[in-house]
Amino acid sequence: MNFPRVTIFIWILAASAIAYSQTSYTFTDLGALGNGSYSEARGINATGGITGSTEVSNSDNSQIFFYSDGTMTGLGTLGGNSGIGNGINASAQIAGYSQNASGAYRAFLATNGTLTDLGDLGGGSAVAYAINDLGLVVGSAVTSDGSNHPFLYSSGSMIDLGTLGSPAGNLFWNTANGINNSGEVAGTSYDAQGNFRGFVWKNGTMKEMGTLGGLWSQAYAINNKGQITGLSYTRSGLAHGFIANCGTCALKDLEPADSLMTVWGFGINDSGVVVGQATFASGYHAFVYSNGQIQDLNKLIPAGTGWVLVEAYAINNAGQIVGMAMRGDGVEHGFLLTPQ
Repeated sequence: MNFPRVTIFIWILAASAIAYSQTSYTFTDLGALGNGSYSEARGINATGGITGSTEVSNSDNSQIFFYSDGTMTGLGTLGGNSGIGNGINASAQIAGYSQNASGAYRAFLATNGTLTDLGDLGGGSAVAYAINDLGLVVGSAVTSDGSNHPFLYSSGSMIDLGTLGSPAGNLFWNTANGINNSGEVAGTSYDAQGNFRGFVWKNGTMKEMGTLGGLWSQAYAINNKGQITGLSYTRSGLAHGFIANCGTCALKDLEPADSLMTVWGFGINDSGVVVGQATFASGYHAFVYSNGQIQDLNKLIPAGTGWVLVEAYAINNAGQIVGMAMRGDGVEHGFLLTPQ
């Protein structure tokens, strides 16, 4: 089951003391509601609360979930057949998107298990990708002229953040993907020349990010220190992950050796540890980047789990990682990794 993606405690106090030379994690299969064959985990908060999407009892339907202390709770949808939670904050508010009864995709904010439709920018559809601890939500919405624009939802209103010059009617790549507690937003937009670039937005100003030498870049997540991760094309046409500071927007290649590996940086914590997906010799696997090194997370969990970690979407300041794993029989479940 695939969702549209743009491409595509006390622990907190101890976070700065965690050594990210960690070489092993415990593995937890989050399961699925009603023993369904599909779930994926997209967001994790400071205390280990997790959100994502789960199939319901081997049906074609899915719903948003909240996972805490070993229990997955279904939050339903906005009335349609599918929904996913993409971000979760310290208060366990969840942001994501869901189909409504008419089948349209709508951004939502869930508080205490109740889903609220966030509206749109005039075009009837919106999706949300991230939320900060102040309850500010970001994502992408269709405007009245049929374009996609990144948005910021604050105090009951959806604000159009504009673009880097994207032409009217463009339905692709204009999205806000991450927000930190200072209100700095990271995302991707087309420019007037038809290239898509990562951007940083704050206080009404959108700043274009550079690339690793190629034409295109995408920004997926931003931490509370203003560090951003994503993907950029290099001068030789390779797609590499990066870390950038939102002040200078200068991109640091996660693969300085210019390897042929393709890397998507999907999540970053306040220590600058990045997680995502990369092409290893054995296929598309989840990775962690720290201390200048990309590591296949499958080599850092106990042997014999029966699962392959395919994608890592988020990491909290305690070093816990969530994502999606696949079993040999094709079952896909969300996972939680906890540093040992």
